Amino acid sequence: MAEIIYTRIERAIVARLREGLGKMVRACDSYGGELDDDLGNVITLLPAVWVTFGGINDTKPVSTARQKYRVSGTWVVMIGEKTNVRGNQPGRQGGPMITEVGTYPLLYAVRRLLSGQDLGIEIDQLRPGRVRTLFNTRVSQTPMTAFAAEFRADWIEAALDNGRWPAPEGIDDLDALFARHAGRTDTPYPDVSGINIPLPTQVGD
Repeated sequence: MAEIIYTRIERAIVARLREGLGKMVRACDSYGGELDDDLGNVITLLPAVWVTFGGINDTKPVSTARQKYRVSGTWVVMIGEKTNVRGNQPGRQGGPMITEVGTYPLLYAVRRLLSGQDLGIEIDQLRPGRVRTLFNTRVSQTPMTAFAAEFRADWIEAALDNGRWPAPEGIDDLDALFARHAGRTDTPYPDVSGINIPLPTQVGD
């Protein structure tokens, strides 16, 4: 079954980070509210990264008929790290132990792996954006720090003709969503079998 573009991009980001980060992290997945839960439970997963769709920033027509639009969306990679020794500096900058990766090195690694990549999807290459601190805190005396790194991508969306309803052409069509949930649909446009052009009348006929 075809996937919505937001899902495809998010899955592709997660897959690239999993492969590229290797043993730098214990967890790499789509965000499921982990940082909104009890941090005492989350801290056992660190170092970790999570990916989520941050929303659509802009949509502009790219054709005079206004049937196609260039869409710009943002994905956010959340990076969390902790350390059990020597204060919170190794948690941010990394330490001599292999388990002390550090959020700064992880941030570098994430941007290095994603910036300029199209992930094999019909999008413009990912553009790195702002990075913000989510928090620097202690959980049961263990220092913990987290950042959010943004990436932006552009793609083209096609609009329905004015007055038309979605017309799915099989179960793998994205618009099959409407049929599965009893939404209103149209029949697909018929295939063009030919163009009837009248032949010019010859002189003397």
